[in-house]
Parts: sequence; structure tokens; C-alpha cells
Amino acid sequence: MTFTTFTRRTALGFGLAALATPGLLRAAPATKLRVGWQKGGLLGLVKGAGAFEKTFADQGVSVSWSEFTSGPPLLEALSAGALDFGYTGNVPPIFAHAARGNLVFVGASEGSREGHAILVPKDSAIQSLADLKGQKVAFKRGSSAHYATIKLLQTAGLTLDDIQPQDLSPPDAIAAFDAGAIGAWAIWDPYFAMAEARPNTRVLQTTAIVEPDYGFFSANKDYAKDNPLLVRRVVETIRQVGEQGQADLPATIKTFAMETGLSEAVLERALTRKGADLGKQGFVEDRHVTYEQGVADEFYKLGIIPRQLDIASVVWTPQTSS
Repeated sequence: MTFTTFTRRTALGFGLAALATPGLLRAAPATKLRVGWQKGGLLGLVKGAGAFEKTFADQGVSVSWSEFTSGPPLLEALSAGALDFGYTGNVPPIFAHAARGNLVFVGASEGSREGHAILVPKDSAIQSLADLKGQKVAFKRGSSAHYATIKLLQTAGLTLDDIQPQDLSPPDAIAAFDAGAIGAWAIWDPYFAMAEARPNTRVLQTTAIVEPDYGFFSANKDYAKDNPLLVRRVVETIRQVGEQGQADLPATIKTFAMETGLSEAVLERALTRKGADLGKQGFVEDRHVTYEQGVADEFYKLGIIPRQLDIASVVWTPQTSS
């Protein structure tokens, strides 16, 4: 076996050679964009319209899509380098960054404040949020429904300690709900709209009484650093698709339905809630940072995440990338 001697002089020579060769240490432009998406999110419309594929055709960038039922596993894949870009609600990025994930916020969206709710069986004795005390309440840990549950409980003077939290993904939660194994279920659209339409379901309370609903687009940190112009075009394309989609909701609903397999009635319900606007997409602004910092501080205060976060330090913008 032959070993190469790598001396300080060798290293210095390599460093000088690199400095003398423009772009030697700069990563080659990406040739692919791997996107994580969930049913009902705007990325479903982007996918159905082939918008990314059209945007990057001139760069020879191939686009691939991976579907997830919730945000936490999507961001795990993103942080691990198995994805380059994806969208989740407000909470999954908090857990990902608390675990020191290799990702950054690159965009934000604003949805209807009524897009989350706590549901109960139609004939349940639970009539108010206060009645949830001692009940088994299902939500996906680390999802936007987790935070929605915390905030709604607070309006009734309750905390997570007052209920029996059940960590269930949407498919598992709806099965438990139908089997009577849980007393209530906290969920987001479009699963909320799907469940709301069923005769055995009653809406206990939506999140209209608490805070704005922001979601976030995240990118793998290295990918964003190496491909700033591409990431910028990604966010700009999303905003354009959102504005066009909002301008023609009937056509948008049909495209969504074909791409997601959800019924047009369910999608219409989700997309026409008060305050819903697909055009509210863009780069991260100060108001988004302030909001997400508040979410992070809430989870840290409750001891749910192990360390305090500085959201501003993990935000990518066109300005910081230049």
C-alpha cells in the first residue's frame, strides 16, 4: 500500500493553485432539483403545471418529486441530502433546526387562519376545548397541528399536560378516530377538509381564534449556498404559479384534483376558507422570522425542543446569497 506524503508545503501549494484558478473551489451548478411535497400544498399545483420543469428547461436541470404525508420526515430527507427543496407548515422546521439539521428557510407562505382544527366524533360529549382535559388527542408530533393544539388548549387554560397526546400521522389518526380510540384529532388542510365532510365528524374549534398561519419553503443548506440563482428562481416560480392559480380557482381546483387524487369538493373547501390566497408566497420577510421565532421560543419554553433557536441565522434570502 502506498501512502502519499501531504506536507504543509504541499497543502500551501494546493491552496495557491486553487486561488489562481477561478471557480476551482466553487461547486458546479446543480443539474437536478429534488422536491418534497405534500397533498394540498401549493407545490402540488406547481407539480401539476410542470412549472419547475418549464422554468429550468433552459438550464438542463431535471426535476423529481417525492410525496410525504407530513412535514417532519420530509425535512429529515432534506437535511440528509436526499432532497433539495420542500414545503412544510410552521413547526417541522423548528424540530429540524433544533436537531441541527442542514437546511435553511428560503421562502414563506400565508394561509387561512381556519386551515387547522380540532375534530371530535359527531356524537361526542366533548363540546368545548375545556372538555379536552384528560382526553386522548391525536396530532403528528413536530407538525403544524402540534403547535395548533398547544395554542388552542391555551385559550381554555389548558396545556399538553392536561391531555393525553397521541403521536399519529394523518392516516393513522383517521383510523384511530373512526375506531373510537381517540377523543379528538388536531389536523391541517386538506386532511381537515376531507374529515370535515364526513358525517361522523364535528369541528370543535378551528385556529381562527389564535394566530396567523405561515408555512415555509426550506432548502438543503449546501444546495442553497451552491445554487443561489436556482433557488431564487424556484421561489419566484412558486409565487407566479400561486398568483395565477388564485386568479382562476376553478381551473386550479381541477389541476389539484388530478395531481393529488383529492376530490374537487375537498379542495374547494380548503382553498376558499376565509383568508386563503394562493398568491401569498415569496421570500422570507421580517414578519415571518418574528413569527417563527415565537413558535421556536414556545417549544423551547415547554421543554419540547432541547435548545433555543435563532431563526434569523438560518434564513436564506437573495440578499444574503449574493
